[in-house]
Amino acid sequence: MVKQVRAARTRQALIDAAAEVFAEDGYAVASLPAISKRAGVSAGALHFHFPSKDALAREVETAAVGSVESLAMRFRSSADTSLQALVNVTHELLLAVTADAVIRAGFKLSGDPSRKNGAGLRQWWRTWVHELLLQAQREGELAEKVSPEGATAAIVAATVGFETLGAWDRNWVSQEYVAEFWVLVLPRLAASRHQELLVPGGTGR
Repeated sequence: MVKQVRAARTRQALIDAAAEVFAEDGYAVASLPAISKRAGVSAGALHFHFPSKDALAREVETAAVGSVESLAMRFRSSADTSLQALVNVTHELLLAVTADAVIRAGFKLSGDPSRKNGAGLRQWWRTWVHELLLQAQREGELAEKVSPEGATAAIVAATVGFETLGAWDRNWVSQEYVAEFWVLVLPRLAASRHQELLVPGGTGR
């Protein structure tokens, strides 16, 4: 039992350290020696848990998708409407990007041209936003001429853009910037009876 606990802790330390290195340096530059050093784990122990850098990156991506999926489900279930859920989850996701190296690394890895076969956090996010907008359309929350596909493209492009720009200037993922985005978008996106939505960090519409 003690060995199992120790092994689990070592594995988690490697995932956390890898996430930090991938988030800072990208997949191509990140090295296994740098990851094992940051984790305080020997090279042998690293290779016992993960036979390659690709295997470690896959684990980080899987953990990132799981964290974002859990976040999305939690805030979706607590919102009264689909559009309010979308606003809330976008806000919380960008806060999580600044605080959680695993989520930050998941986004970076999914946009890294050297990673062709990962878990695809950006693709997961696009699919989730599209499904929520389709539900909003069915429930009459979208303005008459708004296309769920077009709205998905705009929202995903904006949120991924915030996340990318936030890597060098944290202001881009601040509560104020995200609030300004929604204050600008909601009057065009929402049907008239659904425009009184709460924008975290803003005044609502």
